[in-house]
Amino acid sequence: MRVNLITQPSNRFESGTGTIPLSLTIRPACGLPGDYEFPTDSAALLQLLRKQTDLPAYVLQRFEAELHARLSARLLGVDLSDSVLTDIGYFID
Repeated sequence: MRVNLITQPSNRFESGTGTIPLSLTIRPACGLPGDYEFPTDSAALLQLLRKQTDLPAYVLQRFEAELHARLSARLLGVDLSDSVLTDIGYFID
């Protein structure tokens, strides 16, 4: 399923972990309703994207730079398998 991934810094604070706590919004890329909020952190999200997508390294590097700038980072039209979406709690009908 193609989805848009949008991050926002989370309110939770993790001192000394070296990761950024995030709220990840998963939204269907086709424009249908179905937003899902997923609490995660920058390290876990980047690991998931590296292992479960075929996104080029330069795209992931740019996305990581946006995360560390503390701005809302976006990846549009990312192809995630139904099993990955189910594993993170986004249930497919």
